[in-house]
Amino acid sequence: MPGMDVFALIDEKGMVVEWGSAAEELFGWSAKEAVGRSVADLVRDTAGGGEGRREGASDGAADRASDGAAVLVKPVLRGESVLWHVLGEENPPSSWDATVLKALFTRLPARLHVLDDQLRVVRASTATSTPGDTRTGHQLGKHFTEVYDLEDPEGEAAVARRVLENGEPVVNRLVRGGAAPGSPGRRIHSVSYFRLEDSCGDSLGLVVSEADVTESERTRNRLALLDAIRTHVVPSLMLDTVCRDVVEATVPAFAGTAVVDVAEALVRGEDAPPVPADQDVPLRRVAFQGPIAPHPGGEVRPLSAGTPFSDVLTDLRPRVIQIEEEGSDSAWLAADPARADLIKRSGAHSLIVAPLALHGRALGVVSFYRHGPQDRFEDEDIEIASAICAHAALCIDNAARYMREWVVALTVQRRLLPQHPATQGTVDITHLHLPDPEGGGAWFDVIDLPGARTALIVGELTGQGIIAAITTGLLRTAIHTLAALDLQPDELLARLSDTTVRLATAYAARPSGDPRLSEPLTVGCTIAVYDPVALTFTIARAGLPEPVSILPDGTSAGVPVPLGPLLADTGDAPFPATTVSLPAGSVLALGTAALADEVLASSAPLRPLLNSVGRRPQPDVCADIAEAFAGGEALLLLARTKPLPPERVLTCDLPAELEAAPIARSAVRRQLDVWGVDDETAYTAELIVSELVGNAVRYGAPPLRLRLIHERMLTCEVSDAATSSPHVKHARTVDETGRGLFIIASLAEQWGTRYRTQGKSVWAELPTKASSTSS
Repeated sequence: MPGMDVFALIDEKGMVVEWGSAAEELFGWSAKEAVGRSVADLVRDTAGGGEGRREGASDGAADRASDGAAVLVKPVLRGESVLWHVLGEENPPSSWDATVLKALFTRLPARLHVLDDQLRVVRASTATSTPGDTRTGHQLGKHFTEVYDLEDPEGEAAVARRVLENGEPVVNRLVRGGAAPGSPGRRIHSVSYFRLEDSCGDSLGLVVSEADVTESERTRNRLALLDAIRTHVVPSLMLDTVCRDVVEATVPAFAGTAVVDVAEALVRGEDAPPVPADQDVPLRRVAFQGPIAPHPGGEVRPLSAGTPFSDVLTDLRPRVIQIEEEGSDSAWLAADPARADLIKRSGAHSLIVAPLALHGRALGVVSFYRHGPQDRFEDEDIEIASAICAHAALCIDNAARYMREWVVALTVQRRLLPQHPATQGTVDITHLHLPDPEGGGAWFDVIDLPGARTALIVGELTGQGIIAAITTGLLRTAIHTLAALDLQPDELLARLSDTTVRLATAYAARPSGDPRLSEPLTVGCTIAVYDPVALTFTIARAGLPEPVSILPDGTSAGVPVPLGPLLADTGDAPFPATTVSLPAGSVLALGTAALADEVLASSAPLRPLLNSVGRRPQPDVCADIAEAFAGGEALLLLARTKPLPPERVLTCDLPAELEAAPIARSAVRRQLDVWGVDDETAYTAELIVSELVGNAVRYGAPPLRLRLIHERMLTCEVSDAATSSPHVKHARTVDETGRGLFIIASLAEQWGTRYRTQGKSVWAELPTKASSTSS
């Protein structure tokens, strides 16, 4: 060995096994004379100048050998025996070094083991031992993984070999060991590995230090878990979100499986039952996490009497339950077959049942299960389970306070949407509404317009909850009122924007401390008016995605409607309208912003589903999109066009002269007779048409045109090129004119004026006997 002189090899009894040339020169004894003799005899004889000593031996060397100051003793393993290798050292250790080494191996409160290059124990400390340790003397010569009770002995052996090879120490490595006698949990050890080297840096072996840190690690883990619970489980407006956060934070950090059941009353927005809870109080499974899913999911059922789960809602005392081997007392398992099945399938060996309670109200129950190789729950784990449930109960109570408002908001929102849209003769309507769990502001409308036309409206607004629901109701009321004026889509959006501005101003004047009113009110809306006579859609949009048309042959394309600004954010920007012609059997798709990238865009992943509406029923397409869509609140409106049969429309050009009225009356009489309209309605229609034509001749401009449409209602229209607005006059008794529109307003179901690019149409609607019966 470089830098070292090999003297001798000595066995455990102190007998010389080998004697080197350096020892011959130093002590004067030949190998033949020294091997087999006691070291004590050799040292005594050398110090006294005994017989047999070789001439010329150094007295100084003898002196050094006799006091032991010039040698280094290294333990080695040969076979089953430990031998001591005696080497000469240029810089012998001081007495302090020997004292320190002795103290380390006899008094250090951690176990030390010296390993050779084969990872076998050659020396072990005696200062401390844990229950179950073998005696120190019996550890010598064994592989160190046999001395330490390790969960993964092969992995630890690999770590030790790496330190032996590269010299990089491993410090404070946490290793799981076996369970100590009388303790249900496995122990945790802190292990460090250091390589032993000679003066030239060559590896001699390892020093392994081990300390039991089970209690300190458990304390640290508990504190870390509680910190994670406080960080991860935070107040939320959604009950299921809080419960899901609880199970995610506790699995696998605290348990292998966690289940949260809450009182069904909380889910319905009602008060939780008082403590002690009745046995028949229904609980809903809201959150679960673990390797084995319970069945059925989201079940609602009362707790079985005589089980720990029902007992905790009576006395609010959490419990540790040890699941014993088959054949032991399992009466409570028999009383709750569903949980017994979960326990059996998961292999759970212990569980903690803890109540969720606050202010004398029973909010629910949390169940923590451990199974497989996990440590069994102990009584000391109840403290941390109680802390988890106490924090969870605060968050659940916070969510429950808003649950009633959510239930009201969702109910109002559902009631505000058309419950049973009227069946249209010229367009087939299907809608898909994926609501926001917190109550969003998406809505749609289908409104009948004069002339057999139909207005399709899709809108959404910012905000959630009851405020959004109320605002939606106000906007829908405004839309229906404005639609009755028979406005074009662009003008209808402009008027609706004015209404939205007034609502936003009123909301902004509310107290600033209300967080639900802190977000500015903005509204997106798309309006499309379908004319079944001309087979056209006139569309205007404010902030929402571009509509999509799907033709009967299955081809689809976006409808190029210019994008207008969001309502209440317009400034002076207009809402340009576009009129497009679509053949009969085409489908127009309108949707809210959430559908833009998922469904409506040309490259959207769900666009193929939308395109399939040309060959599949609309409800089936909506169901497939609902199943595949993963976004938030969304609303999709599909409208398949049908033409109005030509025989249901009469168009007649009229001269701009006084004879126009009798010509119009004659045409109306003939056509209504063909349609089989009753005499009373026919007479009223003749009178209305006569007054409309008379006003057009007197106040309008040519050309004049009469149109009759028989669909939902009987619609009488007279068009002219003038843009003047007609209005009802209250003529005096002696006046010969001025009663035309008054008569029309008195006789018609409704009447109005629709302005075109050039001119206007004044119309009036009458119910026929068929339409009155159907309505």
